[in-house]
Amino acid sequence: MESVEEKSKQRRWLPNFKALRLKVYRLADRLNIPLADAARVELEEYDGSDPQSLRGLQKLPRTLYFGLPLPDSELDDTGEAKRWFPRNKIRTAKYTPIDFIPKNIFLQFQNVANLFFLFLVILQSISIFGEQVNPGLAAVPLIVVVGITAVKDAIEDFRRTMLDIHLNNTPTLRLSHYQNPNIRTEYISYFRRFKKRISALFRVFLAKQEEKKRAKRLNDAVPLEDMAGSESRPSYDSIFRESFEAKRSFEDSKGKVPLSALDGTATILQSRPMDIIDYEAEATGECHFKKTYWKDVRVGDFVKVMDNDEIPADIVIINSSDPEGICYIETKNLDGETNLKMRHALTCGKNVVDEASCERCRFWIESEPPHANLYEYNGACKSFVHSEAGGSDTSQTVSEPISLDSMLLRGCVLRNTKWVIGVVVFTGDDTKIMLNSGAPPLKRSRITRNLNWNVYLNFIILFSMCFVCAVVEGIAWRGHSRSSYYFEFGSIGGSPAKDGVVTFFTGVILFQNLVPISLYISIEIVKTIQAIFIYFDKDMYYKKLKYACTPKSWNISDDLGQVEYIFSDKTGTLTQNVMEFKKCTINGVAYGEAFTEAMAGMAKREGKDTEELTLQKQSFIERDRMQMISQMRNMHDNKYLVDDNLTFISSQFVHDLAGKAGEEQSLACYEFFLALALCHSVVADRVGDRIVYKAQSPDEAALVGTARDVGFVFLDQRRDIMVTRALGETQRFKLMDTIEFSSARKRMSVIVKGPDNRYVLICKGADSIIFERLEPNEQVELRKTTSEHLRIFALEGLRTLCIAKRELTEEEYYEWKEKYDIAASAIENREEQIEEVADLIESHLTLLGGTAIEDRLQEGVPDSIALLAQAGIKLWVLTGDKMETAINIGFSCNLLDAGMDMIKFDVDQEVSTPELEVILADYLYRYFGLSGSVEELEAAKKDHDTPSGSHALVIDGSVLKRVLDGPMRTKFLLLCKRCKAVLCCRVSPAQKADVVQLVRESLEVMTLAIGDGANDVAMIQKADIGVGIVGEEGRAAAMSADYAIGQFRFLSKLVLVHGRWDYNRVAEMVNNFFYKSVVWTFTLFWYQIYNNFDANYLFDYTYVMLFNLIFSSLPVIVMGVYDQDVNADLSLRIPQLYKRGILQLNSARKIFIGYMLDGFYQSVICFFFSFLVINNVTTAAQNGRDTMAVQDLGVYVAAPTIMVVDTYVILNQSNWDVFSIGLWALSCLTFWFWTGVYSQSLYTYEFYKSASRIFRTPNFWAVLCGTIVSCLFPKFLFMTTQKLFWPYDVDIIRESYRTKRLHELDEEEEIENAEQSPDWASSTLQVPFNASSSSLATPKKEPLRLDTNSLTLTSSMPRSFTPSYTPSFLEGSPVFSDEILNRGEYMPHRGSISSSEQPLRP
Repeated sequence: MESVEEKSKQRRWLPNFKALRLKVYRLADRLNIPLADAARVELEEYDGSDPQSLRGLQKLPRTLYFGLPLPDSELDDTGEAKRWFPRNKIRTAKYTPIDFIPKNIFLQFQNVANLFFLFLVILQSISIFGEQVNPGLAAVPLIVVVGITAVKDAIEDFRRTMLDIHLNNTPTLRLSHYQNPNIRTEYISYFRRFKKRISALFRVFLAKQEEKKRAKRLNDAVPLEDMAGSESRPSYDSIFRESFEAKRSFEDSKGKVPLSALDGTATILQSRPMDIIDYEAEATGECHFKKTYWKDVRVGDFVKVMDNDEIPADIVIINSSDPEGICYIETKNLDGETNLKMRHALTCGKNVVDEASCERCRFWIESEPPHANLYEYNGACKSFVHSEAGGSDTSQTVSEPISLDSMLLRGCVLRNTKWVIGVVVFTGDDTKIMLNSGAPPLKRSRITRNLNWNVYLNFIILFSMCFVCAVVEGIAWRGHSRSSYYFEFGSIGGSPAKDGVVTFFTGVILFQNLVPISLYISIEIVKTIQAIFIYFDKDMYYKKLKYACTPKSWNISDDLGQVEYIFSDKTGTLTQNVMEFKKCTINGVAYGEAFTEAMAGMAKREGKDTEELTLQKQSFIERDRMQMISQMRNMHDNKYLVDDNLTFISSQFVHDLAGKAGEEQSLACYEFFLALALCHSVVADRVGDRIVYKAQSPDEAALVGTARDVGFVFLDQRRDIMVTRALGETQRFKLMDTIEFSSARKRMSVIVKGPDNRYVLICKGADSIIFERLEPNEQVELRKTTSEHLRIFALEGLRTLCIAKRELTEEEYYEWKEKYDIAASAIENREEQIEEVADLIESHLTLLGGTAIEDRLQEGVPDSIALLAQAGIKLWVLTGDKMETAINIGFSCNLLDAGMDMIKFDVDQEVSTPELEVILADYLYRYFGLSGSVEELEAAKKDHDTPSGSHALVIDGSVLKRVLDGPMRTKFLLLCKRCKAVLCCRVSPAQKADVVQLVRESLEVMTLAIGDGANDVAMIQKADIGVGIVGEEGRAAAMSADYAIGQFRFLSKLVLVHGRWDYNRVAEMVNNFFYKSVVWTFTLFWYQIYNNFDANYLFDYTYVMLFNLIFSSLPVIVMGVYDQDVNADLSLRIPQLYKRGILQLNSARKIFIGYMLDGFYQSVICFFFSFLVINNVTTAAQNGRDTMAVQDLGVYVAAPTIMVVDTYVILNQSNWDVFSIGLWALSCLTFWFWTGVYSQSLYTYEFYKSASRIFRTPNFWAVLCGTIVSCLFPKFLFMTTQKLFWPYDVDIIRESYRTKRLHELDEEEEIENAEQSPDWASSTLQVPFNASSSSLATPKKEPLRLDTNSLTLTSSMPRSFTPSYTPSFLEGSPVFSDEILNRGEYMPHRGSISSSEQPLRP
């Protein structure tokens, strides 16, 4: 893909409209003509980066004032505000009605091919070069191509324009008659005033159209009585009120809370909460919320957003209709997520409820400059202190931090909230949605990029032909010895040199078809139709989400057929991202019964009957589930428990929770699940009699949901009050602070004040993060036991988290709170400051336990991965999960197998970089005998085979970061290149993108990245092809991808079927396009031999013009759209056919050269057969006129040439049917039709009546048939010989399918016999067909050895996979014989007993 720098260098010679516009602005400024602020900003940005310019100030943090005058430092010399903020009117369209024609033409002629043909049209308009051709007729092909593209661009841009107009004129409520001090007095030019009048008329027109549509909808509406049975979606406001009927069990602290400002003002103790209303100020009563348009909203305005309205700009929430200041938004337009999110108003604005209170507000907001991060905002709301006697003390200020939790971003929709009052901080191009709406990286397919080489070669040939004509023609006219000199009355140029120059440019016009103008538009048509075929493929339609495979980039479908490396996320991509709480460890005791897919995969690898084993385990788990539910109902009747939804199965847990294992363990279980019910950020919603939790993370929803199921119900949260019901007892906790989760912190904490007035910090996060923050030298045995349990959970394919707590004194909390408020109010580097302050309190923790959640594999993932591997595609998994979890998922999904030698690249942080490089070099030399040299890397670029060894590399993110940043990149890449599977664990989004870039640029291979979350966007955009999965984490990845699918399993058909088809089609199409151009052009060149190379036309010019547009275009386009060598079923059953695309065999340059040589040969036959017949055999037509004129020779040559070209193309097509044959016949007939009709016109002069004369002579038909046979027989002979003696894999498969040898492919015995047949030996160049590696091969089973302490068999698993505790269901497993059980060698640990009274026996 070309870089931006390269493109800019290529276009420097083109005229720059922006520079011309800036010159006009500069001239107007010198003449003191007032400029609009937008023009001034553009001029200042071009002239320099003055920090005091309008653009420079815009990039700095901003301070907005409300009800207060601007300080002198914010005013310029004229008393206007220094800062300029963009209007809220946005324009995503490229064109306007005024500049569409010049701008579109300018952009189209940045294409070199269009410029070349424009140059030809100009040449032909000069009589000395193009006197034989009408310039208007010569311009027709270029006009057609440019016109079609312009119409397409106009339609696309018209849609964008209509959307812009609709958005800009969307109504909203803005506080009118409010003096906004933050905006400048704007100069409105006459042109803009004219546009406003036009826009007003256009709005009237749109309003009438909308009124008609509304009237039609009302007429077609369903009667109310027919809608009685419909149900509306439950509202988020339907929260339980039962918890608030209880008396408050604690009082708010009556002490004074310390607050401090950011700007160094004195720290004060405020006895009452911060309030931005100045109650001493008087309201004029003139301000009221008036309907206006989005485009009129400015920074600093008060706006009021109603329920179900879209947010017009980025606003800070002052208050909402909810008493607690809560509102709910839908962010689908931003990140694709459909679940509602909660936002909170500023506490200082809780009294702002109407226009009068808005008018009396006195505060200012310090905000960071605009940036594109959708998940971060730092600001602070400040006001003066209200004194006890009334009025404001301007010497002291109070501050409240503003984060994204108090922001409504443009594009969001307000839901289930009556109204929200807010103030605007960002408008127009400064809003986050606009900053993120930049065009994705421009991706061009590999064939399109390589097409330049073909075009350059043809330019060289064209130059050579013209040069030969110029030299020979100049020599021929240099003397007076020839009689032609006197008959022609001299040469055009008057001298040999001038004659040569004239002939050269005339030859450029004559041989122009050698560079086919219609090729580019044909490729665009073909790829558009290919994208439509992909979209309508019913096999890739995901019924659950009603989502089809959606191409977002229509021009890279052929790249799908050349993919060698696939980089995949794990969670939500390979797995369902539907989390189920399965196990936990509390106070050193493991609870939970589960038979995970990873455990089934282990059993399968050892040759066990997984179906029978799964049935037995599920039967045992079901009995334990029934016993657990019965015990819970006896202990406490939890009305929020739905029996069928219970995923955490452990009757032993209920036994211990009831106190039958001791008071200590009962208290530990109680405290553990109460912590899960409190440490989260979920929203509770009632659906009927049930509670449903809405969370941004499926993990959180699973944790809180399981706590609810076992009796610890999170009921509701209002502002800072969290209401829970623990085993039937309602409790209220005050949420003091929440320290949010981030990818850097890898943990989340809440500080709550309980009913007993105790301050408790609850922290959950990754085990490695939590363990390093525990109290030193405490809980040593518990740490060891818990760590071992978590390791076993990870080996079973479960995602693990740790839970810990810390009790705080009131003094400790408020001392920390003061520091936290300062950090939370910081405008710059807020995240870093919060991280630093959070470390102070997230320490000296007490370990409570750990959780284990299962994320099940998506349907068809193992089979898809196996197919991709057999196709020669290497799959790397890049995940944020810990190493053990990733390894077991790798085994479950067929990425890893038991016979692989696993290389675990995980070292301590204390290991220095030189030592790490030594370790890496040792791995590379020990396993593969490589040194990591540049020569080895160059050899690796040429090696596209599947790694022959059986090694798998697993690397941790911390090690990966050091490897990628240092000089070890080459060694690391070579190590990965030799491994069959690569798993990168604990990696960040940036590291994912770095790995993709390393492989793509260093190995020069085609890469594909697939993911489902926002953390995969960087990787998706960095790869050649990005595929996004529409999943549980929203649609951020799908919105940024080139292709969007519903499930991972659809990737196999997208790549192996559509990708292979499209690659073969486009590659063959391009070769055939250049072939037919060579045939046609060289027939003209051979004619010059008998014409002194003076560049005269052999054909009528309409033939030259219509050859690539009509006469020969349909067969090639049909090939690019419709051709397929094998059907979709065989493409998936024999994935080895895909390897030709990886090796680029169909688009190799030697193939292109072969087609060019074939065209050269056929041009000789097409011209000389006709010429020799006419020259040696005199034939008269019925009217007595002979057929030896130049126009007659042109028909003699053109007819067989067009027939040969069209037939040659269909010979190269693999799939013949009525449709393709019919279009071939139609393409051929267009020549006969045009010749017959066009030659009847008197305006054709010498061509008049040529068809009626020539088509009636027998010589013509003899030449026609003889030429076709002579041209095509060598091609037919070559194809027959190649398929008989040197067949490709696809030839063998096609023959076997046609002879029904593959007709019964579903039957395994017949498949195995076919594999062993010697006729299946392949002769494909560099692509041997390996039947043993085919998906049809039967896997060889390894001998089994019993291990009494593990479900798996130790012959194929590392010793470290042996668990330290044994799940209780294994007691009844057929893996364990009765003899072993009776000997007492199998003793389950305490935490796995399954009954409250007696161990549950299967």
